[in-house]
Amino acid sequence: MKLRNYALVTAGYWVFTLTDGALRMLVLLHFNELGYSAVAIAFLFLAYEFMGILTNLLGGWVGARSGLNRTLVGGLMLQVVALSALTFEQPGWQQWLSVAFVMGMQALAGIAKDLTKMSSKSAVKSVAGDGSLFKLVAILTGSKNALKGVGFFLGAALLAWLNYDGALWVMVVALIVTVIMLLIFLNEDIGKAKKKPPLRSVLSKSAAINRLSVARFFLFGSRDIWFVVALPVFLSDQLGWSHEGVGGFLAAWVIGYGIVQSVAPRLLVMSSTTKDEVHAARRWALVLVVVCAAMALFVALDVAKTVAIIGGLLVFGVVFAMNSSLHSFLVLAFSDDDGVSMDVGFYYSANAAGRLVGTMLSGLLYLWGGLTLALWGSTVFVVLTWLGAQRLPAMPENISVSLVDADGGD
Repeated sequence: MKLRNYALVTAGYWVFTLTDGALRMLVLLHFNELGYSAVAIAFLFLAYEFMGILTNLLGGWVGARSGLNRTLVGGLMLQVVALSALTFEQPGWQQWLSVAFVMGMQALAGIAKDLTKMSSKSAVKSVAGDGSLFKLVAILTGSKNALKGVGFFLGAALLAWLNYDGALWVMVVALIVTVIMLLIFLNEDIGKAKKKPPLRSVLSKSAAINRLSVARFFLFGSRDIWFVVALPVFLSDQLGWSHEGVGGFLAAWVIGYGIVQSVAPRLLVMSSTTKDEVHAARRWALVLVVVCAAMALFVALDVAKTVAIIGGLLVFGVVFAMNSSLHSFLVLAFSDDDGVSMDVGFYYSANAAGRLVGTMLSGLLYLWGGLTLALWGSTVFVVLTWLGAQRLPAMPENISVSLVDADGGD
């Protein structure tokens, strides 16, 4: 695949990521302002996460049969439809109707997100040599998460400046321009399998991919248990932060998380005595257990609570980013060259399932026990992530030294 096409796919993913982050913050803050409970807000995101499970499974299969350029453009167009439709929702509607309608549009947005993510990340396998695979994955994933953080801030700012509907229309225009540019310049099939795979092949037959997917499920569930609903509602209701303050903090967290992901290969070389990413994944999962448990304990004991929450989450973000970056590399390292999108799709369906469960628990645990219980729930999921990492197989021999190569060392 030409590097030009990879750049176009990545650029389209970046634009989508800005709107995706902004949409999450728009919906969360707008409906919290309207008086919706934490559980009701959590339900607004459930369809978004649930559709990610199905989309990653089927999207990887469609991408292998028809090309990743088509799945990317299709995802962007679905996002245009979802954002446009959300402007029809009115504050005077009955709560059950508003929740059902927004859940439906969030379902479309969830399909759109996972089509674009699967397309972009699968494309990395085609353009990278074994030695540069970790570096390119880290750059793509890290830059995406940094931009999603910018999207959080953008969503909060647009809500304050333009109101809910105005913010949605600004994003629609940006997406339409992106779709037009991709239709004009992205004119080659990307990522098509040599043989069209049957539908039954969407379920991975690889033990390595299956085990990594289990670890991924609990890793992202652990983050979303406190991140999706519990933390922003706590900052807004308990600490009295403004919309811009909540959006700015979450944006800074995700941007910092993305930066750490981008430089993960170099950090791993500097901090590790092993060149094996599987062993590194196990070790960093254990570090995350310690960080999460310590943070939950400090909050439970009410020891410098605000400092523990803000400072602890920053440390959590750094360690979580290292875990996430390693997982993003390992799924491509373990996947087959032909039809890589199906392995990536299966893996990210587990990611979406973890986020679905984490989102639901975020609202429920916050309702039952506040941020303290949400953090203990996150700790349990992190422990399960570490246990899952213990069952990962050895690295494939042809890329077993990729940490050194990715960093450019000797």
